[in-house]
Amino acid sequence: MKKLLNVFFWGLLISFLGSLPLGTLNIAAMQIGIQESIKGAVYFSLGSLLVEMIYVRISLVGIDWIRKQNKIMKAMEWITLLIILALAAGSFYSATNGENSKNVILVNKIHRFVLGMMMCAINPVQIPFWFGWSTVLFTKKILEPVKNQYNSYIIGIGLGTLAGNSVFIFGGKIIVQKIDNSQQYINWAIGSIFAITALIQLIKMLRHKDAVSKFEEELKN
Repeated sequence: MKKLLNVFFWGLLISFLGSLPLGTLNIAAMQIGIQESIKGAVYFSLGSLLVEMIYVRISLVGIDWIRKQNKIMKAMEWITLLIILALAAGSFYSATNGENSKNVILVNKIHRFVLGMMMCAINPVQIPFWFGWSTVLFTKKILEPVKNQYNSYIIGIGLGTLAGNSVFIFGGKIIVQKIDNSQQYINWAIGSIFAITALIQLIKMLRHKDAVSKFEEELKN
């Protein structure tokens, strides 16, 4: 039991800290929480963390299969880039159309749980992230190739991601409630974050420093 709790804690801690840097999914969750509801943002986070947990499980037992999907992962990165650009444009549009204007990209009838799954599924960055950390834990003998440990590790990861996203969801809501006209300012800020994220990702992809390239390098080492 002590071993399972230790593995759970490591998954929770790594996932929580990994969710805190500004990224596409946590910022999108925050925007949904601000413009729609906390419930919708939580559903979005649950959908994204479910896919993340599936990716981690695959990375633990299916590295050979993942390695063969290079072209698919490359295509996913370009699709993700286009979505980030669309979210940036939508946020800027909302910012110029008043306090109550919503990001037009998020104005759709897709259930937020499904939307979270879709946006996470096409974002391959978590694959090299978790492959790297899992390798470290295996090397340190913290994580072992045992089913119960895998399950405990993945549950910890899911809860850590939810906790990290909750910081953005509830933090964004509090800011909007405390500051007058803050939603419009936040839309400008979110649009800028998405635009910078897209630019950084494009530069990494062109310089072969992106998630797929890192994953290939780690597999060679």
